[in-house]
Amino acid sequence: MKRLLACSIAAAFACAASAANAPKTPTFDPHFLSAQVKMLASDAFEGRGPATEGEKRTVAYVISQMKAAGLQPAGVMKDGKRSWTQPVPLGRFEITGTPAFNLMLDGKELPLAQGDQIAVRAAQDGSTHVDIRNAPLVFVGYGVKAPERNWDDFKGVDLHGKIAVALVNDPDFETGHGDFGGKAMTYYGRWTYKYEEIARQGALGLLIIHETVPASYGWATVKNSNTNAQFDIVREHPSEAHSKVEGWIQRDLAVTMFKDAGLDFDAMKKLAQTRDFKPVTLKGESFSAKFDVDAKVITSQNILGMVKGSKYPDETVIYSAHWDHLGVGAPDAKGDRIYNGAVDNATGTAALLALGRAFAHAPKPERSVVFLNVTAEEKGLLGSEYYASHPVFPLAKTVGVINMDALDPHGLTRNFTISGTARLGLLDDLVKVARQFGETYSPDPHPEAGYFFRSDHFSFAKRGVPAISFGSGDDWADGGIAAGEAADKAYTRDHYHQPSDEWQADWSFKGMAHDMGMLYTLGRDLADSRQWPDWSKDSEFRAARDATDNQRK
Repeated sequence: MKRLLACSIAAAFACAASAANAPKTPTFDPHFLSAQVKMLASDAFEGRGPATEGEKRTVAYVISQMKAAGLQPAGVMKDGKRSWTQPVPLGRFEITGTPAFNLMLDGKELPLAQGDQIAVRAAQDGSTHVDIRNAPLVFVGYGVKAPERNWDDFKGVDLHGKIAVALVNDPDFETGHGDFGGKAMTYYGRWTYKYEEIARQGALGLLIIHETVPASYGWATVKNSNTNAQFDIVREHPSEAHSKVEGWIQRDLAVTMFKDAGLDFDAMKKLAQTRDFKPVTLKGESFSAKFDVDAKVITSQNILGMVKGSKYPDETVIYSAHWDHLGVGAPDAKGDRIYNGAVDNATGTAALLALGRAFAHAPKPERSVVFLNVTAEEKGLLGSEYYASHPVFPLAKTVGVINMDALDPHGLTRNFTISGTARLGLLDDLVKVARQFGETYSPDPHPEAGYFFRSDHFSFAKRGVPAISFGSGDDWADGGIAAGEAADKAYTRDHYHQPSDEWQADWSFKGMAHDMGMLYTLGRDLADSRQWPDWSKDSEFRAARDATDNQRK
């Protein structure tokens, strides 16, 4: 690694390429990556929100860049030819006017301001008008029902006509040990699961108590992600998946609510971390909500380019990244309303374009390589979910998925990671490749944040397709782990899902350019082999992959 550090970035690639056993890779230009991020994150793209003018500009721009790179269209068939896109029908839901939320505490009504004490999503259960008056509040611990773990936070409580209140993450987060993987978040800890379970329980709604550490992000992220337009797949029976109220409340408000009900918040949290917990009604308290919802069905777009395989064109290696961000929303302290999404995820889209250009200008791979730029990741992985449930190329013959989300635009690192702690052959392959590039694998440093469930690879993984989401390393060549961790924390605190996630002139993109060589080599090796990576034998995703074994040769 010291030798690499002594070189300029261009020379670093030359050094790597000439080293013993190093793969022959194209040079990835950090200036190209920087220019792409700068363009995609500019105000002209209006935060790349689905179903906006920003989407139209983004889709047109990415297609133009794929064409310029030399890729072929890989979307759905139109008039007997491949198009550049896959239409993704989505429900779009937005609160109109000023919503009214009130808490009844000790006989007194307390108004709650949207975005301040509370952040409520537009109803996605089919309602165009929500009017809930004085619904009882019930604390349901972590809101988990996991029969395989002999765990039930509901224990027979009837939540019909009531609003549930739940903690974020899962029961093991604070103790670090137990039936839910210790610090590593299970899907039960994700807010998406909690809303799904509350709908199954028949409640009017759920308010999740926000705490920065177990949520892994601050209140600004909660506000900005939940008070704008929401999207969902088009459902025949939406009320089976959504309750009328899906929201978050500030921890301080929750502490007050518990105190006024004669309960100690910290004591109730500790009890909720055990099987002895039973739902508790917040006596003397109720919740009211009144708002209108503009609900419509829109069509967004996944974008697909490809290099067709020379020998096995029906077998595909997929590189993926999401093009969308939050669009235009509530202003920050400076009055900025455009959520540019430079790191999240103009970096991933830039990487996708760079990889596409590299493959298009290299000798043809034996298998096809697809570059999938999906929509609506920020709305719940909806673009990748739609692709995985309506695949353009069969999942059984999808060799693997290499996802790129929120890459680090700074300098070189000594390591890399992936989202989550999944065990699969695709990771083993990447570890071997990384050694040739002077990098080592470090397990996800924050498994408690549940990143495995928060990126587009998950839509493929749960259907058995070997899939990883690549993560930039935190052991910086200049400053070590201390510098890398500090930068990550600063980004999460000050920029994640905020208007300030903008392109910066001092970003070198050297580390990202170096990592593109690794990811290119991983995909190239898969594309030129007869290898079919798989999950570890004890993986929860292995059975789904094994079920399609007969479709692979």
